[in-house]
Amino acid sequence: MNRIVDVNAHMHTPYSFSAFANVQQALDMAAQEGVKVVGINDFYSLDGYQEWSEECAKRQLYPLFNIEMIALNSEDQAKGLRVNDPNNPGRTYLSGKGLAFPVTLSGKEAQQLADVKAESNAQVAKMCARLNDVLNDVKAGFNLDFADVARKLTCGSIRERHLAKALRLAVGEHFESEQAQLDFYERLCKKPLKSALDNVAAVENELRGNLLKAGGAAFVPEDAKAFLPMETVQRIMEAAGGIPTYPFLADDAKGNFTDFEADLQQCADTLKRRGIHSVEFITTRNTTAVLESYAGYLQDEGFIVTFGSEHNTPALEPIRLRTRDNDTLSEKLRAINFHGACQVAAHQAGKQTAEEGAETIYKSIGI
Repeated sequence: MNRIVDVNAHMHTPYSFSAFANVQQALDMAAQEGVKVVGINDFYSLDGYQEWSEECAKRQLYPLFNIEMIALNSEDQAKGLRVNDPNNPGRTYLSGKGLAFPVTLSGKEAQQLADVKAESNAQVAKMCARLNDVLNDVKAGFNLDFADVARKLTCGSIRERHLAKALRLAVGEHFESEQAQLDFYERLCKKPLKSALDNVAAVENELRGNLLKAGGAAFVPEDAKAFLPMETVQRIMEAAGGIPTYPFLADDAKGNFTDFEADLQQCADTLKRRGIHSVEFITTRNTTAVLESYAGYLQDEGFIVTFGSEHNTPALEPIRLRTRDNDTLSEKLRAINFHGACQVAAHQAGKQTAEEGAETIYKSIGI
C-alpha cells in the first residue's frame, strides 16, 4: 500500500434516506473532494448497487457495497445494556461490508430481508396515518398521501425522515407567506419553530423531533417484528457475501459512552465472541483523540476498521471525512481507514490480503 487515498466507507443514498438528491450528486461531490473509495450503506436495501457501480466507474471511484440493519440482542436487552442505540437497550445497529455484487442473496435470507424492510415501511405508513389525524385536528386543509410520498421521495425504503420532508414541502405549497408557515408550524407543534425556514434540514429535523419521535403526537412505536435477532442479521449479511460490522458511537458531545462501549477491551472481546471482527465509526460524532484511541486499539486487536460520514440526515455535509473537533482526519486516521477499506476491497474482490485489496483499488481509480 504505497499510497493512501481518501475513503468514505459509509454513505446513505436515496435508496433509504439521504441528504443527496441522487447517487450522481453524492459521487460528484466525492470526486470533487478527492475521495476515491466510496461505500453505499443503505438501510435494508441492496437496490442501489447497480447504479452505484455504474456511476463510480464513470468517475474512476472504487465502490464498496454495504448494507445497514437494526438488530435486537436479547442478552443485552435483558441486562439493560445500551449498545449503539443510546435510548433503547439491546437494540443494535449493524452494517454488512463488502457484499457480493452482482447481488447473490436468495432463499430464506432474501425473504427475511424483504420481510423486515416491509415491516419498517409499514410502521412509517402507520405514522403517516397518525400524522394525518394531527393535521386534521389542527384543520391544516391538507393531508399526506403515503403512496405519493413513497413514489415521489423514495426508492422503495421509506423512513420517518421522508414524512418530515413531505410535511415541510406540503406546508410550503399550502401557505404562501413565511409568516403563515411559521404560524402553522406553531399551531401544529404547539411551540414556535426555532429554525429559519430557509434552513430546510433544520426544519425537517425539528418536525421529526416534535411530531415523529417518541413523545410526539404522530409517533408510532416500532413493532418487535421490525427487529431481527442479532444472529439472524449476521447470517443475512454473511449470506449476501458481506462482513458483519459493528458501528461504534464512541464519545458523544458530552464525552459519554454507552454501557456496551465504555470498557473497550470488554467490548472488543464480546464482539469477537459474537463473531464480529469488523467495526466502523461515523467520524463527525467523535473527537480526534478518542477516534485515534479507539480505532487504533481495535486495529491492533485485529479488527477491520473503516470510517464514514453516514449522510443519513437532511444536512448536506462534505464527503471528505472530518472529526467533531477537526475539519480533516489525522494521517494516523487516514491510514487506518485506508487499510480497513483495502481489507474490505480484498474480501469483495475474492482476494486474501489488504495489499491485494490496495492493488484492486489502485487499478480501479487509475493509479
